[in-house]
Amino acid sequence: MSAPRTSSSGAAVPVAAATGRTGFITRRQLTIVAVLLLAFAWPFLPEFTVVVMSYIGLYALVAAGLVMLTGVGGMTSFGQAAFVGLGAYATAWVCTSPVAAEALTGLVGAAGLPWVGLLLGLVVTFSVAWALGAMTVKLSGHYLPLCTIAWGLSLYFLFGNMQFLGGQTGISGIPALVVFGYSLASPRDLGVLIWAVLLVALWLLHNLLDSREGRAIRSLKGGRVMAESMGINTAQYRLKLFVLGALMAAMSGWLYAHMQRFVNPTPFNLNIGIEYLFMAVVGGSGHLWGAVLGAAVITLLKEKLQDILPSLLGTTGNFEVIVFGLLMLVVLQHFAGGLWPALAKLSARFLRPQAPRASGKTANLATRALPARGEVLLQANAVTKRFGGLVANNAVSMNLKAGEVHALIGPNGAGKSTFFNMVSGVDDPTEGAVQFMGRTVTGQPSRGFAALGLGRTFQHVRLLGQRSVVENVALGAHRRAHSGWVASMLGLDRAEEAALLAEARKQIERCGLGAYADLPAGSLALGQQRVVEIARALAGQPAALLLDEPAAGLRHLEKRALAALLSQLRAEGLGILVVEHDMEFVMNLADRITVFEFGSVIAEGSPAEVQANPRVLDAYLGGADDTETSTS
Repeated sequence: MSAPRTSSSGAAVPVAAATGRTGFITRRQLTIVAVLLLAFAWPFLPEFTVVVMSYIGLYALVAAGLVMLTGVGGMTSFGQAAFVGLGAYATAWVCTSPVAAEALTGLVGAAGLPWVGLLLGLVVTFSVAWALGAMTVKLSGHYLPLCTIAWGLSLYFLFGNMQFLGGQTGISGIPALVVFGYSLASPRDLGVLIWAVLLVALWLLHNLLDSREGRAIRSLKGGRVMAESMGINTAQYRLKLFVLGALMAAMSGWLYAHMQRFVNPTPFNLNIGIEYLFMAVVGGSGHLWGAVLGAAVITLLKEKLQDILPSLLGTTGNFEVIVFGLLMLVVLQHFAGGLWPALAKLSARFLRPQAPRASGKTANLATRALPARGEVLLQANAVTKRFGGLVANNAVSMNLKAGEVHALIGPNGAGKSTFFNMVSGVDDPTEGAVQFMGRTVTGQPSRGFAALGLGRTFQHVRLLGQRSVVENVALGAHRRAHSGWVASMLGLDRAEEAALLAEARKQIERCGLGAYADLPAGSLALGQQRVVEIARALAGQPAALLLDEPAAGLRHLEKRALAALLSQLRAEGLGILVVEHDMEFVMNLADRITVFEFGSVIAEGSPAEVQANPRVLDAYLGGADDTETSTS
């Protein structure tokens, strides 16, 4: 379910040539074979096996949501069991309440009540998850998981203390599902629906991750600054991802209620929420099929321990919990990334890379006309930044024009990076104003700068290390396309996706990294990773390009190639602001240079003028007397 790989011209690139792997079957073909084998064997499986497989499907559905939330999006939740409970209790109440039966039976019939229960469960879960997520997902570090524990416990106790939901006794008499007049009363029949829902969900999630929206979701794990600079509303994406995981849990709860025909609060407590998280982590928190593997391993392991331990110890008790915990520690110690990556690595020799799907026609990406040469793009007016009593920048003014390279230099600690962050939207100035493309953008998030045409790189490289170079660069073009989550899930974005990947490959070739396009970005040398960041910024078609130490880590010939690229971009009309410590690189490239010292500008002019300025020489070489230093 990978997006088509295309060259800069839009032509397909042989995947085997990029990876060097050969085999007799692709992952997609292997998946289809496994599904067909399961379908063929299902009628012949023992009844007990069918029940266990159904539970694995239910658990995997919740764990897949946690893979998206935790493994991909970087948000840990211990409260998914509570959302399972919302889905289960909603359908249980609709199907058994006399009030609901009287109001709805005449409209949908008795067989339609469970489907009304599904709709109610999804609506309630969406509302609760949106409300909780709006408060919760803004948190970071350990505060987020602690909050999920808090509201997970709250919902659990709420289930047990609401009398119309049966209190601690629960609700019984839940009817079987009826699909097109066919009753799914038996576990074997309902199990078909459970696994069908799971497989469809996995297909939709795979499509989502192989898209523009999927790259945005993956960027959340790398932190707010990088993602926002690509034009991604991180708060919105985190909230949507949280709601998605909750809805998948509610769907599992709905199926669970109609399989058990009975619900009470016990299956929705915090311990079960921790088990769901274990399933995602043990299987492989960044892999959707790892959710299925993790659910199977933990379910089967618990089942076997409950059978074996009493016979070994000669007594009953919760010894399986102790042994289970110890086994989980062993698994996580030896397979830190989960079992699925280890399994995938072992099977790689037998698998053939997936052939690219025909992309058909490509969509037209949004384009931006560059301003006229000499037009002011970025302007800082008396910008000051204070951190408590420390003045990092003191009334700094400067501008960047279209068709020029403007360099910021100065000793370490001079305030260059602080200023750079203010004019790129990462930090807000304490005083003064920043204008970009004629608009005052002070106080706007960095995604607002990106929307107006500002691209940037980072002093410390920020890439999705495990994703390919082409995927990283395509992230930079995020705002040039518009397909949303639903279109991505249904695969309706393929033309747009092909255009994004073609644009990414074009910029990679432009930056001289064509041979590395399909390699993981984290496998490249540091200097090459910096060039990948430049290609990523160019994919967004910026009017202004802000580069934070782009030459750091590059060899001599690589610096020459970078200088040639930046000179070409300048000739095309881009305005380029560079923070750099390599004086030879700066002096041979820049049109104007601004020199910082102790948070203030001490000189500005052409390279020749700056090199002849005595204050600049003093700042770099020392020798300034106390009086001169104090006036600076």
